[in-house]
Amino acid sequence: MAKIIVRGARHEDVPIIAEIVRNLGWFPHVEKESEQAGERRVAQQLELLDADDSHTVLVAEDEDEGTVAGYISVHWLPYMILDGPEGYISELFVREEARGKGVGKALLNDIRELADAKNCSRLMLISSREREAAEMEFYAKFGFVERPEMANWVFTLKEQ
Repeated sequence: MAKIIVRGARHEDVPIIAEIVRNLGWFPHVEKESEQAGERRVAQQLELLDADDSHTVLVAEDEDEGTVAGYISVHWLPYMILDGPEGYISELFVREEARGKGVGKALLNDIRELADAKNCSRLMLISSREREAAEMEFYAKFGFVERPEMANWVFTLKEQ
């Protein structure tokens, strides 16, 4: 296992975060944009996420390689029906060559600790069943439980 260091994302991480997203091959609109446009988008979104403490973006560095191997983005959402906020994990992406080295687990562990410190009621995420993490039951092994009674609905306001 690689030695993984998790820390808050910084502006200088923008190029590698943009590269991670681009190299996933999951988002056609990202694949169509130039490298500069991708970096600009990530920089703008990171600035918004850093505006207050209702969001957290962490990166995981592989200490041996000295590079960012993955990142996680979480939004702390208060609900009237819960005793504490819900941490919604909107993005957890790991570079292909870093998968299986404990990067995702390190990011989730740090978010779990932060959620406990924020007195959260739960963590939630959405993942495609066709992705490697779902096929390997990565989230289930971490303790996440799929809610079969729920549906995930999306209303598109802007085509990508």
